[in-house]
Amino acid sequence: MDTRLTRALASVTLGLAVLCGLAFVGTGVAHALDDGAVCVQTDYWRNIRPADPLPVGTGVEVSGSATRLCQGSPSAGQRAADLGGELPWLLFGALALLLFSRLFRAVVQQGPFTAPVAQRLTVLGWFVTVGTLLTGLVVGSSRSWLAGSMASAAGSGPTVSGPMALVLAGLAAVVMGRVMREGVRMREDLEGTI
Repeated sequence: MDTRLTRALASVTLGLAVLCGLAFVGTGVAHALDDGAVCVQTDYWRNIRPADPLPVGTGVEVSGSATRLCQGSPSAGQRAADLGGELPWLLFGALALLLFSRLFRAVVQQGPFTAPVAQRLTVLGWFVTVGTLLTGLVVGSSRSWLAGSMASAAGSGPTVSGPMALVLAGLAAVVMGRVMREGVRMREDLEGTI
C-alpha cells in the first residue's frame, strides 16, 4: 500500500520521533546544567480552605487547589526526582512514535495485511500498554517523592500519573494485531488450497 498519504505519515511520525528524542536530550541537558530551584505541584491540600478570605461573590465556596512547592537549593535526589517527573514521557513518546513510523514503513513496503505489519502493530500495542503504566508510575512516584521531600505531610507513596487512556489504545492495537495475524494466516491457507 504505497500511497502518498502512507509515505507522508511514515515520514511525519519519524520526524516527530526525532523531535521528541531531541526534546528528551535537550531537557535532560538543560536540567543537568541548571542550578536553580526545583519545583513540584501537589494536590495534597486541595480540599482545605485558604487562610485569607478571597473576594468572591455571595454563595461561592472557596477551597484550596494545587499547591506549588519550590526548593531553592535542591539535593541531588531532588534534582533526579525533578528529571523523573519530566523526562520519561518524552522518552516514551519518542520510542512510541519510532515504532509507529516503522509500522507505517512496513505498510508502505509490504502492504497493510501482512505478517510483518501484524507483528509490528502487536509490538506497538504492547509497548504503549506497558510503557504507559511504567512511565506513569515513574513520573507519579518521582513527583510524589519530590513533594514529600519538601513537605513531609504531603507523603511520598507510589502513584501513577498521566493519560491512562493510552492503555486502552495499546490493548486495542494488540487485539487488532492478533486479528490481522489470523487474517494473514487464513489468507495463506486459502491461497494454499486454491
